[in-house]
Amino acid sequence: MARIRVNDRCFGGAQYGRLSPQQCQKLHNASLEILARTGARLHDQEAIDLLKTAGASVSEGNRVRIPAGLVEKAFSTVPKRVTLFDRNGRSPIFLEDGNCHYGTGSDCLNIVDHRTGKRRKPVLQDVVDGITVCDALPHVDFVMSMFLPMDVNAMVSDRYQMEVMLNTTTKPIVFVTNEFSGCVDAVEMAEAVAGGAEALKLRPFVACYINVTTGLRHNEEALQKLLFLAGKGLPAIYVPVVVSSISGPVTPAASMALVNAGVLVGLVLSQLKREGAPFIVPGWGAEGMDMRTMVNLYCAPDPKGISHAMGHYYNLPIFGLGGCSEAKVPDQQATAEAALTLMVETLGGANIIHDMGYLESGLCGSLVQLVICNEIVGWLEHVMAPVEINDETLALDLIDEVGPDGQFLDSDHTMAHFRERWNPDLFEAGNYEQWMAKGGQSLTERAAARVKKILAEHRPEPLPEEAREKIRAVVRRAEEQFAEG
Repeated sequence: MARIRVNDRCFGGAQYGRLSPQQCQKLHNASLEILARTGARLHDQEAIDLLKTAGASVSEGNRVRIPAGLVEKAFSTVPKRVTLFDRNGRSPIFLEDGNCHYGTGSDCLNIVDHRTGKRRKPVLQDVVDGITVCDALPHVDFVMSMFLPMDVNAMVSDRYQMEVMLNTTTKPIVFVTNEFSGCVDAVEMAEAVAGGAEALKLRPFVACYINVTTGLRHNEEALQKLLFLAGKGLPAIYVPVVVSSISGPVTPAASMALVNAGVLVGLVLSQLKREGAPFIVPGWGAEGMDMRTMVNLYCAPDPKGISHAMGHYYNLPIFGLGGCSEAKVPDQQATAEAALTLMVETLGGANIIHDMGYLESGLCGSLVQLVICNEIVGWLEHVMAPVEINDETLALDLIDEVGPDGQFLDSDHTMAHFRERWNPDLFEAGNYEQWMAKGGQSLTERAAARVKKILAEHRPEPLPEEAREKIRAVVRRAEEQFAEG
């Protein structure tokens, strides 16, 4: 029997959009007006020269006003999809509309120790432990360094972080560096692993996250990193920082227009340096201050979804922010905010969502919190999945066969499909007696036990010795250079 269905349209998953296309157009036009009328101050001569040669006007030495035509031309050459591979040049993840991937953040100044529950300063071994846990967790798709180690030379801490990440996981890496030379060294290390510059460009497994002073003030090292990566053909994540009521107006719309204007500066420069250079836009921005404490509200709901909408409007890969919390320890608030931010980022369609395991508004990290976030992502994977409605899933023949008085537990259909349903791994789903029989542990206690088990048993795939030595040589060279300085 033929079973042909015509125009049987379905959703590919849950749908969400914070802004309409018309609102996105208004924000885009506002950003273009800011760039053409107000302009941005650029603290790098190569960037200024590239823009001036292309038709931008320059005043006051480094205040650059960019015409809308340069922005539109950049959109015609920038790739709409970025692909990141694993360390071995396999298992690609595609950063494009509809694909969400999850990872950690970088450079936390404190750690809540999973063994003691106490807050302390991190050391290099914490970076090793963190990346080991990331390598083991199934829903961590990419890694960042998580912690800023305090037991190494601060000037070359980024080299040590990169060395650990390259040695301890095969997953894609998003790296951050202290200054421009650190970016150059990080790329050199990655090239040593990939087998050369051309091999890394063809199958990139690293991307650089670049923080920019504000949407209208672009610091020298951010611009140097952007142009260097564009020249190499490697992905750059360009993130202007605008804090509503401080470095931008208090309203989310105005601050987001400033963020977006800064993003467009980076986009234009990347394409002027090298047409086709991969470029990733931020999926957050315009966070505000708690006026009672003057602390940046890392997880504030007001601006959520706006940058996502702009990223989709531009059809560019989006770097999101979720799995984080303002809480100081892995507690109920931490779990709630992690779940809420991960849900919004996923519904918003951010392609690489970082900061899982972050606490204290980004000042502290926790491997316990990271493990909890991994469980949340597993739950989201199921709630976001398309619903298959067909003859097999409707099981009408089985329903008729069993009828009103039977049960379905021992049917072949149940055996064929029960593993497709979500079953918790870390969250507790048994009854009270079953929970007590396993020790009656809280979620935090179970997550800490999971961290200990991973660190005791998981062994990441090692790098070949030749690559390890080349990476170590870059770290030693940087140590010597800064020691001489």
